[in-house]
Amino acid sequence: MLSSETVSVIDGEAVVAVSSISAFEIALKNRQGKLSLPMPPEEWWERFVTHHRIDVIILSPELVMGATRLPNVHKDPADRFIIATALAHRSPVVSADQRFAEYGVTVLS
Repeated sequence: MLSSETVSVIDGEAVVAVSSISAFEIALKNRQGKLSLPMPPEEWWERFVTHHRIDVIILSPELVMGATRLPNVHKDPADRFIIATALAHRSPVVSADQRFAEYGVTVLS
């Protein structure tokens, strides 16, 4: 559940974006039984980004390689891709993981 402050920040933005690696994480957690979705993950993802008009940032070679240059604070490769994307786009990240802040990323939760 997002805080009311985070919802207000998101609502005030002209553009809201998500890293494409988030689709992988959602599908993986669903398959592992850690995330329940009302439909297959592919369908849920498409409806989510369409309904909320969310831009999807595709992982470019530059972003992927940028993740390798990050300090070893966070070992999860998917999270490192999200952090590298946020840094490259100078954007905050919505996450419960406060370790993201150790990279200089603003964390909204």
